[in-house]
Amino acid sequence: MEKEQAAARSSNKWFFSLYIGFYAGLIWGAVKMVESLFHFSNLAPGFMVEPFFKSSFLVTWQGYLLGWCVFIVFSIAASLLYALILVKSAGPWAGLGYGAIWWGLIFLLIGPITGMMNWIAYLDLKTILTELCLFILWGLFIGYSIAFEFNDEREREPIKNGGSNPQPE
Repeated sequence: MEKEQAAARSSNKWFFSLYIGFYAGLIWGAVKMVESLFHFSNLAPGFMVEPFFKSSFLVTWQGYLLGWCVFIVFSIAASLLYALILVKSAGPWAGLGYGAIWWGLIFLLIGPITGMMNWIAYLDLKTILTELCLFILWGLFIGYSIAFEFNDEREREPIKNGGSNPQPE
């Protein structure tokens, strides 16, 4: 009976990943806009579409909105990829690494080749560190949210009131 209830309560991996990706893009895209407004980063929020739009457009409010939407779509695709490859990874470390890998791919390979941004040697340290932290937190959000849903992370949490956490049979 308990297994039937657990099966009825389990989430669809793809819909849940879509949901997490949307909110990852919504939340961390908003953080990306705030970091740009406070000049923590020299990259516009829409830097991912830099090859397709003029830089002067990307610093307008419409460009900020476009950048936010593109980051949401990117986050959805990244969370679906995480669900495909790393769904069984428990704990936060896989998500942290996932965000760092995406940062490396974008800032060291894809971005400079496609014209999204200058080579990393030409970016200031403030921008590099801000974007690295953003991508690591973004990856942590995606990875740990998916791990928490599909890997019984709740069982690893200590029980309050001094009791012990019994292992499932």
